[in-house]
Amino acid sequence: MPTESETNYDPELGRKFIFVTGGVMSGLGKGITAASTGRLLANAGFDVTAVKIDPYLNVDAGTMNPYQHGEVYVLKDGGEVDLDLGNYERFLDIDMTFDHNVTTGKVYQHVIEKERAGDYLGKTVQIIPHITDDIKRRIREAAEGHDVCIVEVGGTVGDIEGMPYLEALRQFAHEEDDEDILFTHVTLVPYSKNGEQKTKPTQHSVKELRSIGLQPDILVGRCEDKLHADVKEKIALFCDVPTDAVFSNPDVEDIYHVPLMVEEEGLDEYMMERLDLKSEALPEAERDNRWRELVTQDTTGEVEIALVGKYGLEDAYISIHESLKHAGLEAGVDVETTWVHSEDLADGYDGELDDVDGVVVPGGFGSRGIEGKIEASRYARENDLPWLGLCLGFQMAVVEYARNVLDLEGAHSAEIEADTPHPVIDLLPEQYDTEEMGGTMRLGAHETDIDAGTVAHDIYGDTSCTERHRHRYEVNPEYIDDLEDAGLVFSGHTNKRMEILELPDHPYYLGTQFHPEFRSRPGRASPPFVGLLEAVLDETDAEPEEVEA
Repeated sequence: MPTESETNYDPELGRKFIFVTGGVMSGLGKGITAASTGRLLANAGFDVTAVKIDPYLNVDAGTMNPYQHGEVYVLKDGGEVDLDLGNYERFLDIDMTFDHNVTTGKVYQHVIEKERAGDYLGKTVQIIPHITDDIKRRIREAAEGHDVCIVEVGGTVGDIEGMPYLEALRQFAHEEDDEDILFTHVTLVPYSKNGEQKTKPTQHSVKELRSIGLQPDILVGRCEDKLHADVKEKIALFCDVPTDAVFSNPDVEDIYHVPLMVEEEGLDEYMMERLDLKSEALPEAERDNRWRELVTQDTTGEVEIALVGKYGLEDAYISIHESLKHAGLEAGVDVETTWVHSEDLADGYDGELDDVDGVVVPGGFGSRGIEGKIEASRYARENDLPWLGLCLGFQMAVVEYARNVLDLEGAHSAEIEADTPHPVIDLLPEQYDTEEMGGTMRLGAHETDIDAGTVAHDIYGDTSCTERHRHRYEVNPEYIDDLEDAGLVFSGHTNKRMEILELPDHPYYLGTQFHPEFRSRPGRASPPFVGLLEAVLDETDAEPEEVEA
């Protein structure tokens, strides 16, 4: 098929494509399923990338409430995206770009801008071919240069928002050879009250998919337990796929065990066979086995870390939660994360942190729960409790220090209290004239210079680091000298911007203006999180054992 000059769509880009759709309900784990199969294909020697399709009208996830959509994940190029891209980066150990996230807002904005510029030469602009070609173009351009591209379509089959994407995939299948494209459908297989695994939701979901013109090649059943043999046969019969194309993806103790489960089911081998990749895969004995070794290693104990946040939703802090797990894998301990709502601390400390081994105060926006973050930082500072503050947590530590050490009454962030007499945290200079909210913060990867001989230097092992940012406010330069004279150390900086703070005489009190959790990986844990756990273990070992009377 020739390149479409009108839409700039080139169907020759890309090589092998795996499309992952979901049915019955959202939140089934199709993203983890897709990322897990990608991990196994990478283990077999293939260069794997991923694309996440989000059918909402937002151009990006940056202005979305974490309560509704979970964490806003930030990529190295500053793209604010769905949290599933974080899972792909962690599972595949790759750095993705904003081009790997396709949203309805992004697609329609581009097409409408082209229409306004007269690029369509007077033709009527329609869903087909203009929107569908733009969707396909984005997928192929993201896949270019890679062996396999996994494309996850957000939402569920039947959602009106997703219709243009499924139509684009139908066209995709028409353009490709059978061995270059694979449709995987993830559905719910619930239990009835009498303990029977029910296939009817899967049947209806596949029926809906087929009515659009898409026939799944693979069905993955999400269930509490593995699918029974007769259930697989029934699904195969009613959904018109071979029995060996029906796979189980049962609940597991940890999401990092999902690749092991789908490998046990043989999903990766089936995919390679269908995509005609078996001859190019590494022999099983030569495949990368580090993931299995890492996630199944023995641990020597457990530590409890309090995450003092305002959202009360695990998905809102998923990268922090995973970064603690990564640090635990490196330290050989299990990390139990205790969720402490910062609003519970707003009226003063009341014992919420008495039994934890360390504290993380994460980022966020808005005034709700702010005083609780400040109180948690004060308690950790005064009681030698290992503490890590991230972005807003870093800023609230500065506010706490200004209030309680410098005695600057009413000190605050200008973001939270515009009339504060001491705006120790203030707007970035380049933000003064910003009117739009989306994509206008300091975003993406930036280099930070680190002072030698500091805690930051010790944990990073270097005099610089590159981490991802997402903020609009920073430490006010007018207060830096006073804060440092009072004992607070700014050990990391970018020109006049303060990036890292620490307290030298504390077991571990480290704050970062950036978000180190976005670069943490299994097997490559984030240094600030590793430092936190090392301090926790040092403090735990230092505590005298109780002697029985």
